[in-house]
Amino acid sequence: MTEPASMGVPGLDGLLNGGLPRRRLYLLHGEPGTGKTTLALQFLKAGASRGERGLYITLSETEEELRAVAESHGWSLDELHLFELTRVQSPAGVDAQYTLFHPAEVELSETMTEILAEVERSQPKRVVFDSLSEMRLLARDALRYRRQVLALKQFFAGRDCTVMLLDDGSAERGDLQIRSIAHGVIDLENFTPPYGAERRRLRIAKLRGVRYRGGYHDFRIETGGLRVFPRLDAREPTLPREPGLLATGVEGLDGLVGGGLERGSSTVLMGTAGVGKSTIAMHYAVTTAKQGERVAMFLFEERIPTLIARTQGLGLDFATPRDAGLIGLQEVNPAELTPGEFAAAVKEEVEQAGARMVIIDSLNGYLNAMFDEHSLAVHMHELLSYLSRRGVVTLITVAQQGVVEVSPGSLVDMSYLADTVLLLRYFETAGQVRVALSVVKRRGGSHERTIRELRMGPSGLRLSEPLVEFHGVLTGVPSYRGSSDPLLGNDDEQAAA
Repeated sequence: MTEPASMGVPGLDGLLNGGLPRRRLYLLHGEPGTGKTTLALQFLKAGASRGERGLYITLSETEEELRAVAESHGWSLDELHLFELTRVQSPAGVDAQYTLFHPAEVELSETMTEILAEVERSQPKRVVFDSLSEMRLLARDALRYRRQVLALKQFFAGRDCTVMLLDDGSAERGDLQIRSIAHGVIDLENFTPPYGAERRRLRIAKLRGVRYRGGYHDFRIETGGLRVFPRLDAREPTLPREPGLLATGVEGLDGLVGGGLERGSSTVLMGTAGVGKSTIAMHYAVTTAKQGERVAMFLFEERIPTLIARTQGLGLDFATPRDAGLIGLQEVNPAELTPGEFAAAVKEEVEQAGARMVIIDSLNGYLNAMFDEHSLAVHMHELLSYLSRRGVVTLITVAQQGVVEVSPGSLVDMSYLADTVLLLRYFETAGQVRVALSVVKRRGGSHERTIRELRMGPSGLRLSEPLVEFHGVLTGVPSYRGSSDPLLGNDDEQAAA
């Protein structure tokens, strides 16, 4: 079987199951600014690196503009042949005289004759035609336009040539005729959320005879070309899980969760701001790192220096495992991030850096990075399924007001996706505000159904004996009506959570 024609973009080639089948005609569709020209140049340069002659036929951009695009990516186009039809020889036949190409002044047949003659002369293996919108204007009517594209397809059918047609979607209601003629169609999209940087995504709308990965996949245009972030596939093979539970060594906390967290499990730490969710997550991170396993922490809301300062106040040694490469900290800007980029960063930590624990702090920041918050549950399901199959322990903090609400007015409930749910609540007793900790869910094993007081300070975490005189915990406003005997002393100052 003939090797597919690589697009020159590793992430995209993976989606295409290796690349595009050769000797076929394809449509690359997208509005101006979506990256069609950049991707088309990458397609030709990927062929040139394999000794395949590439031809770029341009009706809409000048050669100077194309070379400027290439220079912005650090590329040279010397190995490609650029055929510019924005200037054609004048009817007077004066060799040195050129006029600006205008669709209304030059017949379509003359233009196509020039193009086909150039193909015959250069004998390319890969051809990019930029763009169909100019041909559409020349054709004037849909029937002539379709016939001309069919003629173009038949012309290339007898040649060992892979062709990519670029279209900016200028047709009023789309061009389904060309999409039906093409062997494959790739759609590029560019949109701007209410706040933050613009976001781009692509979709393989059609590819005959190939099992490709469908759906939308985020991508970014960087120096050096497109970088595609394939959507995670939860159906990836499951790796054998390591035996044993992951414990913190904190008396009472491990007992609450049934001895520790299982490999490949996910845990949600739910509670209002400052209640101690991040602190518990950091204890798990330090304990895991001490066992020689890498931890990846993604911080959506907190800066790394602030986190380091808090760990010192809690008596946790973050510096040593971090310097040893056992704890990786990444600040995430929700205004600049796409879900696909985040998933790619997590996958890189797991598969390349060998992370055995992933901490997302917090889900609220991840929600802000989503273009459509209704897709959050689906994205998180794919991500948690992938991490579970890799045997990675996942911790996610969620700032909430109600028991299952992420934020006021939001109906996103992530508790059903997690294997374990730790619920932290403030409660009032004897004129003091304290913190209650309980486990409301744990799949695959037993756990304590008691409520314990949690205190954080320079000596670390401490948990009290079970408190039995609680009322109203699940309403979100718990109160303690028992005596002060089971409560923890005040020798530790409460640390910021």
